Amino acid sequence: MGNITYVSWELIGNLMERAFVAVGVPADEAKICADVLMESDRRGIESHGCNRFKTIYIDRIKEGIQSPVTLFEVIKETATTAVVDGHDGMGMIVGYKSMNMAIEKAKKYGMGMVAARNSTHYGIAGYYAMMAAKQNMIGITGTNARPSIAPTFGVENMLGTNPITFAMPTDEDFPFVLDCATSITQRGKIEYYARNGMETPRGAVIDQDGFPMTNSKQILSDLTSGKAALAPLGGIGEDTGGHKGYGYATVVEILSAALQAGSFLRMLNGTNEDGGKIPYHLGHFFIAIDTEAFLGAEEFKHTAGEILRELRSSKKAKNQDRIYTAGEKEYLSWLERKDKGVPLGISVQKDLVKVRDELNINITFPFE
Repeated sequence: MGNITYVSWELIGNLMERAFVAVGVPADEAKICADVLMESDRRGIESHGCNRFKTIYIDRIKEGIQSPVTLFEVIKETATTAVVDGHDGMGMIVGYKSMNMAIEKAKKYGMGMVAARNSTHYGIAGYYAMMAAKQNMIGITGTNARPSIAPTFGVENMLGTNPITFAMPTDEDFPFVLDCATSITQRGKIEYYARNGMETPRGAVIDQDGFPMTNSKQILSDLTSGKAALAPLGGIGEDTGGHKGYGYATVVEILSAALQAGSFLRMLNGTNEDGGKIPYHLGHFFIAIDTEAFLGAEEFKHTAGEILRELRSSKKAKNQDRIYTAGEKEYLSWLERKDKGVPLGISVQKDLVKVRDELNINITFPFE
């Protein structure tokens, strides 16, 4: 990929906070939005970090399809549940406040769940699940998204990449965090491939005849026009379990939309009948489960840790040095990057410079 420059966490956070404020996001909320994006880069998930800062957030605010001010409205609430409306504000703020609600309910009653409607892209799903794990709770979240995945035996992009994410506290230095899409890959990853001149792995995307596509730039264009679709986890057809990924993506779609009577499938395309851009009206769900309500947090964390350690110590395949458990590679990524900073490729560098210059922010980057 080449031409990578590491930028300090302080500088990149400062830029994003000031840029968000410059386009109308309240200062305290701008800090949260920037933190969500940096968490993705901290964990080595470039597809959802600074890589998308301009295109998914700043540009959409400027286009008027996303509000910088988040009106967080509680539509219905019980002791353990709530339905909230984000009014097309910042998805990170909707996610942060929703998971906090779920956590507070779990503290009182053992479990809490919040469904959110009329939201926008909320960044890395693991951020919200980990909010719960940090408080000795099991955190679960999911979101629908603009159509990208074709149903098994179909070629039309109908379902979003629809991640379903779990975070669980352990007695180790890091929690168990399973944060992944229900497709083989996600649009953000293909954007990353395209930015860096890389091909998309064969079998992750299909054309209108159901054949694999690998040209990343062409895939992005065809996904937008409906000429390409992502394959669900398991791949094309049923032979390798593609119907299972399709099923999980549908579960997330239902939980994200039906609990709050929101938009779904083609309704999330982000365009009107004339092809003009409109708000996405995404739906999310957030679940917090207090481990203290069972046999206690310490017992839970010890058992969870034992399970993970036993998995990692099991017999390895030939020529493999180690076995990982979910969240471990991301933790190792943070250990590597905490002092080095955020790795930025040329295309992201250009995006950040453009945002800085357009918003007249007085910052100098190390790559200039």
